[in-house]
Amino acid sequence: MFAVLTRQPCEQAGLKALYRTPTIIALVVLLVSIVVLVSITVIQIHKQEVLPPGLKYGIVLDAGSSRTTVYVYQWPAEKENNTGVVSQTFKCSVKGSGISSYGNNPQDVPKAFEDCMQKVKGQVPSHLHGSTPIHLGATAGMRLLRLQNETAANEVLESIQSYFKSQPFDFRGAQIISGQEEGVYGWITANYLMGNFLKKNLWHMWVHPHGAETTGALDLGGASTQISFVAGEKVDLNTSDIMQVSLYGYVYTLYTHSFQCYGRNEAEKKFLAMLLQNSPTKNHLTNPCYPRDYSISFTMGQVFDSLCTVDQRPESYNPNDVITFEGTGDPSLCKEKVASIFDFKACYDQETCSFDGVYQPKIKGPFVAFAGFYYTASALNLSGSFSLDTFNSSTWNFCSQNWSQLPLLLPKFDEVYARSYCFSANYIYHLFVNGYKFTEETWPQIHFEKEVGNSSIAWSLGYMLSLTNQIPAESPLIRLPIEPPVFVGTLAFFTAAALLCLAFLAYLCSASRKKRHSEHAFDHAVDSD
Repeated sequence: MFAVLTRQPCEQAGLKALYRTPTIIALVVLLVSIVVLVSITVIQIHKQEVLPPGLKYGIVLDAGSSRTTVYVYQWPAEKENNTGVVSQTFKCSVKGSGISSYGNNPQDVPKAFEDCMQKVKGQVPSHLHGSTPIHLGATAGMRLLRLQNETAANEVLESIQSYFKSQPFDFRGAQIISGQEEGVYGWITANYLMGNFLKKNLWHMWVHPHGAETTGALDLGGASTQISFVAGEKVDLNTSDIMQVSLYGYVYTLYTHSFQCYGRNEAEKKFLAMLLQNSPTKNHLTNPCYPRDYSISFTMGQVFDSLCTVDQRPESYNPNDVITFEGTGDPSLCKEKVASIFDFKACYDQETCSFDGVYQPKIKGPFVAFAGFYYTASALNLSGSFSLDTFNSSTWNFCSQNWSQLPLLLPKFDEVYARSYCFSANYIYHLFVNGYKFTEETWPQIHFEKEVGNSSIAWSLGYMLSLTNQIPAESPLIRLPIEPPVFVGTLAFFTAAALLCLAFLAYLCSASRKKRHSEHAFDHAVDSD
C-alpha cells in the first residue's frame, strides 16, 4: 500500500508534462495560423491596386474632295460619362487627290492607301489590331460624285471596302457622310480640343467646366463649307438645320448647315464659269483675281465637269475646248466679281438668312475657322484673331502682287493654291460678312486655327468622339498583392492547420477530463481501503 501511495505523485507529474508540451505547440500553431489568416486577408482586401483597363484605339480616314487624311486616335477604355476622352496620336496624308477622282478607275484607290496604312500598323499595338475599329468617311467630293454618277461612287466605295477587309483592323465600313454630320462633327472637334466639354480639376479628375461657353465652327473644304454654332433660345426648331447633340452628359441645341458647291475648289469653278458667261470672247479671258503676269489654260471640261457648274455651261459646250485665263491682279474688281457667286438677294434682307435663301439664326459667341479658312489666312500672313480691317488690307496687298513676287511671300509655294489665294480671301470676306453677318465688332471673335495642341481641327475627331458613345466601357482591372492561386493555397493550408489544432486541443481537453475522473475514482478507492 505504501509503495502505491508514494508512486502516485510521480505519475501525475509525468502525465502533466506529457500533456503540457503538445498543448503549448498546438496553441502556438493555432495562434500563428489565425494571425496569418487575418493578415493575408487584410492585405488582399486593402492593398489591392485598381488599374485602368488600358487604351483603346480608333482610326478614321477623312476622305475629302481634294485629299484623304488618316487619323489615329486613342482613349482610356473606361470612358467619362459614356464618352471617350480621345486624343490624336498620328496623322498621315494619303498621296494623290481625293477618292472622288477615282470614279473612272476605282480599282486604283487601294494603292494610294498602302503607304499610310503600313505606318498606321506601327502606331497601334499589334495585339490590339483586331479590336481597333477603322472608319472611312467621305465628304462633299463623294456626295457630288454620287449625285452625278451613283454607280461610279458605289464602285469606289466597294473597292475601298474590299481593301480594308483584308487589313488586320476591325473595318466598320466606308460611307458618305452628310454635310450636316460633317458640320456637327467639326463643331464637336473644335469645342473638345478647346476644353469646352471637359477639363481636369485640382484632383486630376475630368469635370465639365462651370459656365463654359461653346465655340462656333467654320469649316472650308474643297467642295463644301459648313457653319455650326449653339443657337440662342429664339430659334426655329422646325428647320432641319437645328439639332440636339448629347456629349458628356450635356445636351446642346446646335445650328448647322453645309453649303454644297461652296467649297474652295467648287466655288472657284463657279467663279470661272461666271467670268466665261460674262465675257464677249470664249477662249481668252481676264481674271482680276489671278496675279498679274500669270496665265493658265483649262479645258471646258475642267470648269464645267461638276454638278456645281453644269447649269452655267455655254450653249456651244465642248469639253475639249481650251480657255485661257490671264491674271490682271485687280483687288477691287476681284472683290466685286466674287460677290456674284452668292445669291444674297434670295434672303430679301432678312436677318435670319445667310444667302441662297438659307435660314440662319443670329451668330453668337466666338468662332474657330479651320481647314481652308486657316490656310488662306496663313497665306496672307495672318493667324489667330485679328480685325476685319487687317484682313481687308492684307487681302488688298496680296491681290496687288504680280506672279513673280508670290514665291517670296508664301512660305510654301504651290502654283495651284498660290494663284487662287486672292480669290479665296475675297470669297471668305463675302461669305463671312454678307453671308454669315459678321461685322467689324464680331469679326475679331473669329479665330483662324489649324490645330489645338497636337490635334488637328477636323471633323474626324468629332466623329471618333461620337462613336465612343457606342463603344462599351471596360471595367477597371484589379491587381492583387498576392496572386489568387497563392492566396487560396495559403488560406487553405493555415485554415486546415487551425482546424487541426482546435481538434487536437479538444481531444486533449477531453482526455484530461477522463484522466481526472479516473484519478478521482482511484483516490476514492484508496481512501475506502
